[in-house]
Amino acid sequence: MNRKAVVLLSGGLDSTIALFWTRAKGYRVDALSVDYGQRHRRELASARRVARQARAHLHELSLPLPWLKTSALVDRRQRLPDIPLAKIGRGPMPSTYVPGRNTVFLALGLSLAEAVGAEVLVVGANAQDYSGYPDCRPQFLRAFEQVARRGTVKGRLKILAPLLRMNKRQIVELGIKLRAPIEETWSCYAGGRKPCGRCDSCKLRAKGFAEAGLKDLAAR
Repeated sequence: MNRKAVVLLSGGLDSTIALFWTRAKGYRVDALSVDYGQRHRRELASARRVARQARAHLHELSLPLPWLKTSALVDRRQRLPDIPLAKIGRGPMPSTYVPGRNTVFLALGLSLAEAVGAEVLVVGANAQDYSGYPDCRPQFLRAFEQVARRGTVKGRLKILAPLLRMNKRQIVELGIKLRAPIEETWSCYAGGRKPCGRCDSCKLRAKGFAEAGLKDLAAR
């Protein structure tokens, strides 16, 4: 494990599986999680537990950006959308979209990667079973890789998104294969004691486990 990677780790299902995929590829991992005021802050505790199990060095940042309260994911006064599963990602942009979130996170990850000498930056973005956020799309990630190469000293940093073209069933199955601690992850946008079952993230996660024929041990 002489190669180094930085993984953006929210503590959710996708980023956790991306982390264990990175470990399986033989990288030493620095993980990065960000508290940006999200209402589901309990995902950060999941990130800590997941990082410990992966033996990854976790960097935790607090980045309160007041304008992000335009998003229902940050402003608790806004109701979270309850969209039928079949319509998720097919209508207008949901109120849970956080303006520029992945752009900010990737920029922070780029900085960390260059500082620690990592050659890859890994993100758990998915553009199949998702809410349609523009900063999860393949063309966005390709463009950011060009930014990373042009804006760093060595110009060799790669952006990897191993789950990008997978559906949630495939992601769950990969997590099981990698023995990722799925039971430690948190996906619900509401951030209560138990998953709400109504937000996009809960519904897409449940879809993945149902299609895989598996029980979600984290949905307790």
